[in-house]
Amino acid sequence: MRRLDTRDAEFSSALAALAVPMDTQDGAVADTVRDIIAAVQERGDEAVLEYTRRFDALEAGSMAELEVPAHELQAALDGLGVEQRDALETAARRITAFHERQRGDDWSFDDGLGNRLGQRVTPLGRVGVYVPGGKASYPSSVLMNAIPARVAGVGEIIMVAPTPGGDVNPLVLAAAALAGVDRVFRIGGAQAVAALALGTATVPAVDKIVGPGNRFVAEAKRQVFGRVGIDMIAGPSEILVIADGSAPPEWMAMDLFSQAEHDESAQALLLCPDQAYLDAVDAAVERLLPDMERAEIIRASLERRGALIKTADLADAAAVSNTIAPEHLELAVADPEALLPSIGAAGAIFMGVHSCEALGDYCAGPNHVLPTSGTARFFSPLGVYDFQKRSSLIRCTADGVGPLARAAVTLAQGESLSAHAQSAAMRLGDKLSD
Repeated sequence: MRRLDTRDAEFSSALAALAVPMDTQDGAVADTVRDIIAAVQERGDEAVLEYTRRFDALEAGSMAELEVPAHELQAALDGLGVEQRDALETAARRITAFHERQRGDDWSFDDGLGNRLGQRVTPLGRVGVYVPGGKASYPSSVLMNAIPARVAGVGEIIMVAPTPGGDVNPLVLAAAALAGVDRVFRIGGAQAVAALALGTATVPAVDKIVGPGNRFVAEAKRQVFGRVGIDMIAGPSEILVIADGSAPPEWMAMDLFSQAEHDESAQALLLCPDQAYLDAVDAAVERLLPDMERAEIIRASLERRGALIKTADLADAAAVSNTIAPEHLELAVADPEALLPSIGAAGAIFMGVHSCEALGDYCAGPNHVLPTSGTARFFSPLGVYDFQKRSSLIRCTADGVGPLARAAVTLAQGESLSAHAQSAAMRLGDKLSD
């Protein structure tokens, strides 16, 4: 792996080069997606069927053939082996328990003048959940996206998942049944995003689209944003580990692998003030890598965007981490609580050497849909709040409106908005002169 040292004169530029996401917006992809969205808008189901045949080699005479009946979802859940079902139910139970604590509540207060101000929280009416298919299937993504929506009280959850060649992963269907998904369609790509955003005769239009996908899916979400809400535009997976040498080097090597195996553009960084420990982790990487199932992908990821970084101390490591604002941050140190106040930006923070990132991906409870590419500086993990709307409540009384109306008149006149001023003045029983 690449070696860096925070005390080197060129460190900042080297780090900046590593932090640049490998996947950037592609003009050709954008044009293709724009054409697909236009076709779905014009021809609806017909266009979705056409693209499904072209891109997924899935022949279907009608959209009805691409909808998975509810009884098949339940049958998939019932057909799981005991071990798989227990694991899926454990994950669902823990994800539900965590997200139930995120529910927003209505609130209000008296402003001291007799007026009542507050906030009303209501769920979205319908959401779309995109679940990747093809090279891999992700039942964990079903749980992480659908359960918060269900906890929020969303009226209807529509799931889309590509099934190239017609292959359906039973774990994905079982997860949909367990998470309370209402309808599932075997469609994917930009055409699925367009169908969810625009609606067709078969696929109902949604209020928000969530879930990861390839660059065509990401670009489609970018282009339909504004018509519908989206969760975020996700970049390559990332892990940053701050270590003090208290964990076995093999654990750290495998934690780096756990993100590097996603794809060649993923990023895995380890920061430590102990040079000997960095050497030990490097040796563990070389020793363990050949036996990994996805060794080629891991190696490409580590060579392109991975690094072992020598820092002056743990505070220095925290400062570097804050610059990157990683998706996943492991504090693999003996006293993570002491280091936590130094952390300013990260999608999810794993505290202590036993809290490996892989647990967060599946069953710890917090959401694994996290901000990437430095966006943890201003984005948060997916949560119940992403499936709720907040409306402001304003109730003025005849006795309490006076001070507000007088202030509004003055401010509206200052902005030369006479109708605003007249509207407020009328609550005072006044009529302003022209």
